[in-house]
Amino acid sequence: MSKIIIIGAGGVSNVVAKKCAREKDVFSEILIASRTKSKCDAIANEISEQKVHTTQVDADKADEVVSLIKDFNPEMIINVALPYQDLAIMDACLATGVHYLDTANYEPKDVAKFEYGWQWAYHDRFKDAGIMALLGCGFDPGVTGVFTAYALKHHFDEINYLDIVDCNAGDHGKAFATNFNPEINIREITQKGKYWKNGQWEEIDPMSIHMPIDYPNVGPKESYLLYHEELESLVKNIPTIKRARFWMTFSPNYINHLQVLQNVGMTSIEPVKFQGVEIVPLQFLKALLPEPSTLGENYTGETSIGCQIKGKKDGKDQTYFIWNNCKHQDAYDDVKGQGVAYTTGVPAMIGAKMMLEGKWKKAGVYNVEQFDPDPFLDDLNIYGLPWHEKVNAKLAFDDYE
Repeated sequence: MSKIIIIGAGGVSNVVAKKCAREKDVFSEILIASRTKSKCDAIANEISEQKVHTTQVDADKADEVVSLIKDFNPEMIINVALPYQDLAIMDACLATGVHYLDTANYEPKDVAKFEYGWQWAYHDRFKDAGIMALLGCGFDPGVTGVFTAYALKHHFDEINYLDIVDCNAGDHGKAFATNFNPEINIREITQKGKYWKNGQWEEIDPMSIHMPIDYPNVGPKESYLLYHEELESLVKNIPTIKRARFWMTFSPNYINHLQVLQNVGMTSIEPVKFQGVEIVPLQFLKALLPEPSTLGENYTGETSIGCQIKGKKDGKDQTYFIWNNCKHQDAYDDVKGQGVAYTTGVPAMIGAKMMLEGKWKKAGVYNVEQFDPDPFLDDLNIYGLPWHEKVNAKLAFDDYE
């Protein structure tokens, strides 16, 4: 039984806190901390399984997180705050000897760029301190890495081609909204696309490569090639991969809104002066858009996320598809959240559970695919995200060399 601190009070935190609270034998005491305490209180007030503590913290400031840790004395921090805050929270964990888990890799506030290098640089310090950091334990990144590790363990001698395919076929009824933090979401999809091919990164213009992909239970949806952080860790940890790509669906309505917002400068992260005050246009846009955690109640449809893989087994070519579908209404019925937050929050809870139970436990900084996938995927079935697999599947792609 262990005490934990959850930093962040958005839609993912709502899922993580409620799921952890139900597992009292693992998570014996929970504190939710965020810059806005009232948001923490709103989540805690909906939890009946155990008393959940709340407090205010500015996670940009490592010294505040250190004080918080010393006051509550947890075994680990689950970081579901903004990716800008990852390093400050990791610094606080190092200073106090506390384990760390997050769902998205660090990115600096002033550059629309994310990569694992900043966090991987902490490996030796975490190892020397005898504590563990688990990076990117959401769905993508997260479950997609576990899916790939499972495929390699059970179905391949080597993986050569990996396509991660992510579809949200839901309808939230809003003219324009993002399913997770608007600032992070829009920064992610407006930067240059990138994919791994034959030992190097190939860069493309944003959203310039797209094609329809047929998703289980959903059907064909136009899907766009993006750069996503799990590609970086997967090609490092599975070096036989010749090509790795990430695809995500966007509706025509979403694309149209995004293009207009880009054209008028609202997606810029460069500060501008307005009536004597310096503002960042994208941060102002975030303030105008619906809060992702409010989208759940009337959200219909489902997500479909998986890995399409080609490689070798016993010297022969083999294909494999492993995926999960999650209905938004099921997520709302379970935790009053929407499917995108649910598919991120449930794996975060499971990753923390793996660490606290000692199933995934090693000093240093790691990505999920570096651990045994089996117990994690067993829990994924139990806690609301059942997965499916097909060996010798017909894949969406035929451009294999």
